[in-house]
Amino acid sequence: MYIFLVTEIMLFGGFLTAVYVVRVLHPEEASSAAKHLNLWLGSLNTAVLLTSSLAMALAVQLSREGKFRATSAWLCLTVALGLVFLAIKSVEYYQEYAEGLMPLSDGMRPLSKPGEQLFFNFYLVGTGLHALHLTIGIILVSGLAWRVARSETPLPRRAVTVEIVGLYWHLVDVVWVFIYPIFYLAR
Repeated sequence: MYIFLVTEIMLFGGFLTAVYVVRVLHPEEASSAAKHLNLWLGSLNTAVLLTSSLAMALAVQLSREGKFRATSAWLCLTVALGLVFLAIKSVEYYQEYAEGLMPLSDGMRPLSKPGEQLFFNFYLVGTGLHALHLTIGIILVSGLAWRVARSETPLPRRAVTVEIVGLYWHLVDVVWVFIYPIFYLAR
């Protein structure tokens, strides 16, 4: 599992390094494109993900104590918060589409300079890749919550399963902690 997590860190690390290079080479265009992002929704999503990370940490702790129902409840809250994140992100994507910022929505009209378009394309790829990883996490945590609730994952003896899924969830959350400032805050 640790090797897999390291490969994920390398994937997102390389990607975010490329975004940083674009920001350094095209500072005005990147800043101009970043102003089109909804800072309020990005901030709300950050709060939602950090809260989901707390819920997952509590689920891990309770699994070590062998508390089936409480573990399952916190896992379900983690899933719910992940779904809230995706719903908010969908609203944000819709707003960007309506504004003509998406590549397929009339050719990115508000973003006239190549550096702006490059930055925004990086934003779409990065947040889309993050959303894909979050969706995988939601599926994993949902399945785990189901198994714990049905006592198919005996706790605390099998708490390591909850911990492993928790590591993945936390990694996805940490990735967002890096995505958020590089796209939303650096205006």
